[in-house]
Parts: sequence; structure tokens; C-alpha cells
Amino acid sequence: MTVNGITNSTETYSSYKPAEKPVQPADKGAENVTTAAEETGVVYEPTLEMPTQTYKANQEVINRLKLDAQNRLEQLQNIVRQLISKQADTAGNATDIWSFLREGNYTVDPETKAQAQADIAENGYWGVNQTSDRIIDFAMALTGGDPSKVEEMREAFKKGYEQAEKTWGGELPDISKQTYEAVMKKFDDLAGQSQN
Repeated sequence: MTVNGITNSTETYSSYKPAEKPVQPADKGAENVTTAAEETGVVYEPTLEMPTQTYKANQEVINRLKLDAQNRLEQLQNIVRQLISKQADTAGNATDIWSFLREGNYTVDPETKAQAQADIAENGYWGVNQTSDRIIDFAMALTGGDPSKVEEMREAFKKGYEQAEKTWGGELPDISKQTYEAVMKKFDDLAGQSQN
């Protein structure tokens, strides 16, 4: 059996010029002549060190979350301003806005009440689900998704919650406690994923 039919097909690639000199055949009488180009190939050399992944803060997500939070905060502040301006005497007697809100000695018009209820509903912007998702998204954007930073973000969240309680002047409302629990569970889930 001869391989001439196969070896003759190399003329199709005659424009290819190997970089190295042709290797002289060991046996001048052999039909197959090998060249350096035919002997040169890709050689796999395994790396002993595993490449490390670099984590970088996702500034686009951070900026989007900050802008969204700022817009929603302004909306909430407008609702509170309207509420306070309608009840100037009560607000004037309060030592600060937080004590005014905490005490609950005010009335709310039906439109404002409906908006507030929609905002804190289960799937509302200030509801447990969306708020806890935003907190986790923000934490992960800050760390660039680095799973080794989950516990650091959890501790930062705990400190922030404690500061909010001090600002509020005591225990936060139930919705805040529910949000706290939801965030902690999501941090637990992230920690579990990073161990796998």
C-alpha cells in the first residue's frame, strides 16, 4: 500500500514556507521525507500554578444602585415633607424627624397612605424582597463578586443596621427586622455557595 496519493496533496499548500530548514531523512532511500514543519507541533506544557481570579468592584452596578436609591429616597422625603407640612404644629414640637415618625402622632391622607403601603408591600420597592436584594447586589458589586468577602460585607451590614437603630432611637419597625433577617439568609446562601 502506498501513500503517494496523500503525500502528493501537499502541493496545494506550496505557498507555506517553513521557518526552519528541512530535516534530512535518516534513510535517503525512504519514500517519506519529513520536514521541520511537519515535525513541529503544539506541545502542551501543564502549568503548575493555577491562575488566580481577580475581583474588581462593579462600578456600573454601584452607580446604578446609588442613583436608584437617591431617586427613591427623594420620593420618600417628598412624601414625608408633605406629611409634615400638613401637620406643622405636631412636627414643630418634635425634637427631630425620627422621633416624629417613631411616635406616629400624625394622620396621613389616603393617597399618601396608599403609596406608602404599595412601597412597603412584599414586592414593593421598600419591601423586604427588593430591599434585601438591593443590599446584597450592592455588597457583591463592591467586592466584585469575591466570595471571600461575604463575611466582611455581612459585618458591614450589621454595623449599618445598628447605626440605623441608634438614629431611629430604639428598635426599628418590623419591616426593618424582616429585611435584616432576609439579608442575613442571603448572606448565608452566598457563604454556602462560596464553600462549594
